[in-house]
Amino acid sequence: MSQTIKNMSMFDPSLVKPALIDSFRKLSPRNQWRNPVMFVVFIGSILTTLLLIPAMQGKGEASFGFILGIALWLWFTLLFANFAEALAEGRSKAQAASLRSAKKNVIAKKLDGEKYGAKVAVIDGSSLRKGDVVLVEAGDTIPVDGEVIEGVASVDESAITGESAPVIREFGGDFSSVTGGTRVLSDWIVVRITANPGETFLDRMIAMVEGAKRQKTPNEIALTILLVALTIVFLVVTVTLLPYSMFSVSVAHAGTPITITALVALLVCLIPTTIGGLLSAIGVAGMSRMMQANVIATSGRAVEAAGDVDVLLLDKTGTITLGNRQASTFLPAMGVSVEMLADAAQLASLADETPEGRSIVVLAKQQFNLRSRSLTQHEATFIPFSATTRMSGVDYDGRQIRKGAIDAIRKHVQAEGGTFPEDAGRIADEVARRGSTPLLVAEGGRVLGVIELKDIVKGGIKERFAELRQMGIKTIMITGDNPLTAAAIAAEAGVDDFLAEATPENKLSLIRKHQAEGKLVAMTGDGTNDAPALAQADVAVAMNTGTQAAKEAGNMVDLDSNPTKLIEIVEIGKQMLMTRGSLTTFSIANDVAKYFAIIPAAFASTYPQLNALNVMHLNSPNSAILSAVIFNALVIVALIPLALKGVKYKAQAAAQLLRDNLLIYGLGGIIVPFAGIKLIDMVIGAMGWA
Repeated sequence: MSQTIKNMSMFDPSLVKPALIDSFRKLSPRNQWRNPVMFVVFIGSILTTLLLIPAMQGKGEASFGFILGIALWLWFTLLFANFAEALAEGRSKAQAASLRSAKKNVIAKKLDGEKYGAKVAVIDGSSLRKGDVVLVEAGDTIPVDGEVIEGVASVDESAITGESAPVIREFGGDFSSVTGGTRVLSDWIVVRITANPGETFLDRMIAMVEGAKRQKTPNEIALTILLVALTIVFLVVTVTLLPYSMFSVSVAHAGTPITITALVALLVCLIPTTIGGLLSAIGVAGMSRMMQANVIATSGRAVEAAGDVDVLLLDKTGTITLGNRQASTFLPAMGVSVEMLADAAQLASLADETPEGRSIVVLAKQQFNLRSRSLTQHEATFIPFSATTRMSGVDYDGRQIRKGAIDAIRKHVQAEGGTFPEDAGRIADEVARRGSTPLLVAEGGRVLGVIELKDIVKGGIKERFAELRQMGIKTIMITGDNPLTAAAIAAEAGVDDFLAEATPENKLSLIRKHQAEGKLVAMTGDGTNDAPALAQADVAVAMNTGTQAAKEAGNMVDLDSNPTKLIEIVEIGKQMLMTRGSLTTFSIANDVAKYFAIIPAAFASTYPQLNALNVMHLNSPNSAILSAVIFNALVIVALIPLALKGVKYKAQAAAQLLRDNLLIYGLGGIIVPFAGIKLIDMVIGAMGWA
């Protein structure tokens, strides 16, 4: 995804101009009917507009200026609500356009076999079908989604993820999936196509991002039913007041009759138009925020479910820990100085390019100021690690230094005529019990000691888990480690529970167990063995670097392939639910306040005794009604930034969030209308508009 789109301002001119145009397009009855609350406003706008015709001839129920003012502000209310929705959709459309620009027809080198060197036919990439095999070399664009079946290459995925750093794609493992539209930077790969035209990951992403017209989620449907019910209540009340309008003379003795225009205006002001006008924008903005986090959500349901998650299943490696074991301590055997052990360990690791090897060199340098030495003047032969020997090391000026697993070093020492010391075995066992990995170092037939390799827990992760616990979310670490190692890392990381020696079957069983208790479960995965659990989870985040099976099983795809993104996804989901709840609270409190603010003034001419309740001292019934209509429209405009950006996320328990919600948005929804309507009434009075 383009970095430009990700950083685009909410009110960027390139978004605002199309949104303004779409605001008028959305005035069609077919579009308005989808939102029952705003459809009532739509009908009211048409009715007041029709009432202008007799008013122009001096036969209207009220003055032409009053009816015109009400009609204009009712149409503005609709336009402002449409603008909020169009602005939210606009960002998604811009994101989709950015993704679509990555989709292009390219030339493909189709192979007549499945091996490098087979006969190549150059064809149009759009003619490729699932199962075809293509060769992609340095500088070529990968034509369609596929799996690497031979070779290894550096791939530029910036067109999809927005990240400039290239990634490695190779045959085997969980990093064999490639996406159409990305480019090979070096080497070559043979790719088996996994999607037919129109079914590629990029096609699905474009369809997902254009999900502004998504299906409503269950919570959204429930809220819509509530809003419709409130609207019907006020509609019934308005209908019962019709006998007191200008079309009836039966109550002329009670005072000046109520006009149809006034009744329509009151209805629009008292139904929940604020949340009705912003509800769709909140949902679309939630999906857009996911996209800004480089996460593609397949539906609004997935985003909403993320906000209601009760249990998080997190893979240990790369999520809770850094994923690369780091040397943390040198533990010498009896009779060996720690400096001697560090020196030998560093020599054995100088040619070791693994993260573990580099960390040994750095640790020796930090603790004993042992600098990386130049070996050009020495007789040095490096022994690479192999799966057979399970050791690596160096032959250095007659010294034979090796490092490796316990059993490998034991065999090596015995083969050299030495004896494996008991204290070295005891140290190694203690290291294993701490959840670390022991790496033994030997010189010839003598064991020098143990290097403790530790899978480092990420900084700040414990605090993140504490925040999740405050929200009532249980965290469970998933690992293939033995229970002893898993328990040690779980305690250090601060997770609530762990699943050791995890298999696809017991992952699936664990998810089903929690779901049977009525809980929503979220997890991440990237391998084919994760697919069953991802398909079962309520929120399933597949890594973009993962296998095709994992991506098809999940309901979200993380383009950055960052397993810790699951925590951010939960926060975005909760933010969307908090935003909807906050604005609903404000809207309902707002309607209650408007009821007490304008009803006495509006009906004072019909029932003069109600004037005693006009505590705001509004100028006149017409001024009170017009002020309320104007306020009703402007408050939607004022809340558009909040609906699109979302309320500030706080890691709090549900009870505390509810209290804060009622205090800020409930109380605010009651106070703001009184102040706003009075201010507008003063302006109207000064201008002589009503």
